[in-house]
Amino acid sequence: MAGHESTMSAVDFEDYFPSMIVRLGAEGFIGELCNGFQLLMDCEKGLITFESLKRNSFLLGLQDMGDEEFVCMLREGDLDGDGNLNQLEFCILMFRLSPGLMDGSKQWVQAEVDNVMI
Repeated sequence: MAGHESTMSAVDFEDYFPSMIVRLGAEGFIGELCNGFQLLMDCEKGLITFESLKRNSFLLGLQDMGDEEFVCMLREGDLDGDGNLNQLEFCILMFRLSPGLMDGSKQWVQAEVDNVMI
């Protein structure tokens, strides 16, 4: 939930995603995630690479992170093993890193199951 803090390495992270969904709606929120991906990606490759993440880290306030921390971030979200993040991997990673979204998604799925069972 908004205000919930999680720790990733030495970086403090405040989870604003649930409040963004309330404000923007699901479609608007996904659009914002896609915009975030565009900001961080290597324009030639269409992927977030180590180099593009490191180069654009100041946009996230992460300019003081070390190379190993960037590698860990990429490894955490890299589902196809290419060492980079495509847009889908980035969006999945953002959901996984948001405890509020994960909790909310369980509630949304349960609500849909309940609607189908009625």
